[in-house]
Amino acid sequence: MIFHGVEVRQKALGLLRSGTSSAEVSRQLNVPRGTVSYWLHMDGSKRGECPGAHNAACHRCDGMDLDETAYAYLLGLYLGDGHVSQYSQHRVPNLMITLDDSWPGIQNEAEAAMRRVFPDNATCRVRKPGCHNIKVYSKHLLCLFPQHGPGKKHERAITLESWQQRIVDASPWEFVRGLIHSDGCRVTNWTTRLVGGERKRYEYPRYLFANKSDDIRKLFTDTLTAVGVEWTTLARGSDPFNISVARRASVALMDAHVGPKY
Repeated sequence: MIFHGVEVRQKALGLLRSGTSSAEVSRQLNVPRGTVSYWLHMDGSKRGECPGAHNAACHRCDGMDLDETAYAYLLGLYLGDGHVSQYSQHRVPNLMITLDDSWPGIQNEAEAAMRRVFPDNATCRVRKPGCHNIKVYSKHLLCLFPQHGPGKKHERAITLESWQQRIVDASPWEFVRGLIHSDGCRVTNWTTRLVGGERKRYEYPRYLFANKSDDIRKLFTDTLTAVGVEWTTLARGSDPFNISVARRASVALMDAHVGPKY
């Protein structure tokens, strides 16, 4: 990871405050655009601001229209690899989804979903070893993600509110995609069989989802059942943390609506 000195950061903030775009600052100083956006957010939060969040409305508080398809996907990502930081140096809470750099397409899709759910708020990416944190700041994050609370998700109850369940019921595949894109994968397994006295190798695709939270796994499997996908529970040792989708028809459904990570 490249660390930029205080002098570079202050020069970037000076340019941003003068009206220079993040893209131009990134070009002039040879600093990743995500880093420039993060500096802008940090600077705004220290001054009690959140770039792009002034007078932002809220679906729950103000009745603002909500892109429910994007929200169902973002909710799945949040339950898998996301968290809301409420108590920090930031005066404005932020939603952060941590995604592996092996899947840049998912990082792009996550940020696009954030922008659709929070059209009045800016997003940014923070580079970490092997991954990026996709972030958005909003005073209304707890309105849209009431599952936030102290401690780890698998150590507390996770249930959807009625309005969230209605959205998941209307966009079940987007919810499933969000969960798979965060805590799941599509893999190719193989086995051997004796055919006519000769051992032959057979390969077959399978979807896997792993999460320590009993509640989150149940939300996943309930949604799979609702869309006609058959699933089974696999245990590592004595812990049944893994959900498997391996039947051919169910894998075909998953391929049609989810597909491999990208």
